[in-house]
Amino acid sequence: MALQSPFFGKRDNEPTSLRHGSPNPNPYANGTQAAAASAAPVSTAPVSANTAAASSSAPREGGSKLTVGPNIKLKGVEITDCDTLVVEGLVEATMDSRVIQIAEHGAFKGSAEIDIAEIHGEFDGNLTVRQKLVIYATGKVTGKIRYGKLVIEEGGQLAGEILYGAVAGTKAALVGKPGLQVA
Repeated sequence: MALQSPFFGKRDNEPTSLRHGSPNPNPYANGTQAAAASAAPVSTAPVSANTAAASSSAPREGGSKLTVGPNIKLKGVEITDCDTLVVEGLVEATMDSRVIQIAEHGAFKGSAEIDIAEIHGEFDGNLTVRQKLVIYATGKVTGKIRYGKLVIEEGGQLAGEILYGAVAGTKAALVGKPGLQVA
């Protein structure tokens, strides 16, 4: 004898007026007329340059996000068109993205060009952070590191070839900037 799950097909809490085609909360279920009637008016107000610049510099809520969970290993890939990469496992890759967040037990090995990096775990390789690199107390960053702004919480570790003045794609921005060598 088969048992039906109590979560599937249960409609006891649903109002009876919505069960059989009465005013349906889904505008697409009753055809295109209902969808057109319920469509919100579209604003044609121009977007100012300041508004566009502010929205492009802040991380987008609905942007593309890749999460590599705990105990997951992702090796030998190139990650592109990803707004936010969250690393809770191990990633060995090359990437160009907006934001990377490495969790306390996460690790990234490889090469990354990022706008904002938040490191709670480990990063090993070539890291270019165009805007802000934040290394938390449990974070450890080693390799060749270039950054725009740097924040290291007490206990955070930074080792390797460290250069100030990271700008995407231009080595000229690094010339003449103070560098720091840490063993």
